[in-house]
Amino acid sequence: QVQLVESGGGLVQPGGSLRLSCTASGSFFSINDMGWYRQAPGKQRELVATLTRGETTTYADSVKGRFTISRDNAKNTVSLQMNSLKPEDTAAYYCKANIVGLDRVRDYWGQGTQVTVSS
Repeated sequence: QVQLVESGGGLVQPGGSLRLSCTASGSFFSINDMGWYRQAPGKQRELVATLTRGETTTYADSVKGRFTISRDNAKNTVSLQMNSLKPEDTAAYYCKANIVGLDRVRDYWGQGTQVTVSS
């Protein structure tokens, strides 16, 4: 069974930094795209950043220049370095990965990790 487990959320002051990580475990052949999404209370889930296996990145305009996505294919891990955090970055952050499993290719989601930016 494939699972994505996130870590690294927490409470941080405006202007601070956090690093989120997400690791895929279980039985599968490979991982295609990996990414981070977020959902604030009362809002729809939105894309934050994605990274293809070929290292092509996509960022939401609201995080460009502040967030950096990276991945370690050997460790099946994707990370999100978040700098210059703002109160509007407060949300539950979810990892997503498109995984080539033993029987099919599908998207998997992590359980979410809370990021709160507040003084």
